[in-house]
Formats: sequence, C-alpha cells, structure tokens
Amino acid sequence: MRNGPKHRTELGRYLVADPAICHGKLIFKGTRVFVVDVLADVERGLSWDFITQRWGGGKISKAAIAEAVHLARTTFLDEEGRLHPLSRAA
Repeated sequence: MRNGPKHRTELGRYLVADPAICHGKLIFKGTRVFVVDVLADVERGLSWDFITQRWGGGKISKAAIAEAVHLARTTFLDEEGRLHPLSRAA
C-alpha cells in the first residue's frame, strides 16, 4: 500500500501535494487539477495554450506548466543531461 504525504508539501510556486486535497496527489495550487494529467497532455504534444484552457479554464498558467515540466526533468536528469542515480527501494 502506498502512502501519500503526511503534511502539505509545496514544490515550487505552483505545485502542491496535500493529504487534505485529492488524497495527497500532486496538483496545481488553487485547483484540483492533477500534474500528471497536464504532463500527459504535454507528452501528447498539445499546445500549452490549449492545455491552459482545457484544465481549469485558464487557472493554470504556462509558467505553472513549465514548472511541472522542469520538476519532471530534474527528477531524472542533472544540469548536463546525465541520469541521476536512481535509488533502489526494497
């Protein structure tokens, strides 16, 4: 069984995981829009203009999308594009 965050965790200016909101899944602040859904739209090649309107009628800015993409990229890659060592969970 996976456990979400025990307390509110803000990741940057636009992203938050809060156990009291959407079961602790990562969302854009002030919305109930999941970051994973927006990243899936980016992956599909949808325009950021379209994505900002699709989710929350413009409540998610391009800067918020950029922050989510940056977080996703830096989770796996260092500044020079090399893969970060992945921890091995037991």
